[in-house]
Amino acid sequence: MAMPRPTVAQLAYGSCTVVFSTFVMLLLSQTSSGVGIALVVIAALALGLLVAMTVPLSEPARPAPVTRPAPQEPVRAIVPSPAAAPAREAVRERAVS
Repeated sequence: MAMPRPTVAQLAYGSCTVVFSTFVMLLLSQTSSGVGIALVVIAALALGLLVAMTVPLSEPARPAPVTRPAPQEPVRAIVPSPAAAPAREAVRERAVS
């Protein structure tokens, strides 16, 4: 089973967490010994890994459903021919007297 690759968001959040938490823990602990610095670095790496693993994964995009166009049928328009249309008489108005 192949292990999924980390997303860009996981890498970014995890890296930022490691850098900033290391900086803050070193400032707060004011340690100068090698063992103290190693513990701070290990704790920061563990925290960064925890943050990176808890970032919600984006779901793989599902392909859009394929819609097939309806079969095209020839368009049949019924247009009356001018010869078949009844002739209209001119409108005559009566003069009002």
